[in-house]
Amino acid sequence: MRRTGLSVREARAVTLAAQGFAASDAGVTAAGLRALIGRLGALQIDSVNVLVRSHYLPAFSRFGPYDRSMLERVAYGKPRRVFEYWGHEASYLPMDLFPAMRWRMRQSREGTNVWRGVALVGRERRELVKRVRSEVEARGPLSASDLEDAKNRESWWGWSDTKRAMEFLYWCGEVTPVKRRSSFERVYDLTERAIPQPYVSQDMADADAFARLVERAARAFGVASETDLRDYFRLPVLGARNAVRRLTEEGVLHPVRVEGWKGDAYLHRDARKPRAVNASALLSPFDSLVWNRARTHRLFDFHYRIEIYTPAHKRVHGYYVLPYLLDGNLVARVDAKADRAASTLRVPAVHLEPGASKREVMPRLRGDLRAMASWLELERMTIAEKSRTAR
Repeated sequence: MRRTGLSVREARAVTLAAQGFAASDAGVTAAGLRALIGRLGALQIDSVNVLVRSHYLPAFSRFGPYDRSMLERVAYGKPRRVFEYWGHEASYLPMDLFPAMRWRMRQSREGTNVWRGVALVGRERRELVKRVRSEVEARGPLSASDLEDAKNRESWWGWSDTKRAMEFLYWCGEVTPVKRRSSFERVYDLTERAIPQPYVSQDMADADAFARLVERAARAFGVASETDLRDYFRLPVLGARNAVRRLTEEGVLHPVRVEGWKGDAYLHRDARKPRAVNASALLSPFDSLVWNRARTHRLFDFHYRIEIYTPAHKRVHGYYVLPYLLDGNLVARVDAKADRAASTLRVPAVHLEPGASKREVMPRLRGDLRAMASWLELERMTIAEKSRTAR
């Protein structure tokens, strides 16, 4: 089969279009949020709230300011069209992918592909798991902490194991989140009560599930390597490889060569090939555009690591650093913090990438930061005077 060639610049444009950065700026609606989750296939959730929780940022990055409570309604409102489960990591997923996650639920039930402590409780404390499920069935939506009060009444209620039991049920698909409290704690109900019946009753062979997930990853990336496609939903190597082969044979994926990439890449048959994408955006560290750090380096020549868990004296760019996208390139790293007590968006550091022009970048960046401050209902903004070239 003849391989089409793409320059890395063309591959960036294809990816940015596929990721929704070439969409018209028509404001954000509930339907638009659902469409974005459908387009991306997974909206990663993260609890870090130094700026704003990560799952709120992708829509802001693509569309600008919007009512964040709208995302909560989209994620948990009725009729359910989005569900929460393990996609790339903990994610909001479009409902049509629920059957495609049955393979992970089955593996979790068998104690594989699940956190060790959760698997241990599932294997060794089956009566506890059964009783936690019974509590949810009898009492309706509950969090693990709602069961904590019972620990003094009956010896089987150990808080840590109770939480692990609830998590085991979640991984297995027996319960599903129906909301999150202000503390970010999940509240669960039985899956059969919360997820529309057609999706609950639909089973899917593993091979078909992997094909559906790889297709969605390819659609979300536009062009990607096999490793990129496998990583999007954390699929097993052989399952992803067979899915890529199947989708290639079916004409859904087209093998291509991308300048500077080793081996084949795959272009989704519906991918757009714009000449350029003119957009600026502050990106969540967990945005699907950049969550695969190796791909981000290949595609943008941008070596990115989040430094939340790095000791302060060893950080290079800051605690919570947002990559800054400007007209097809990642041109800066922006350390940002919402100082809610002072109603101020603080930017301790801006690091420009080599070759990026301060004169061109900073006016656009300031405008985007002002929009972010307004969106977060912060009255002021402070930006460090010095901008530095990234190491």
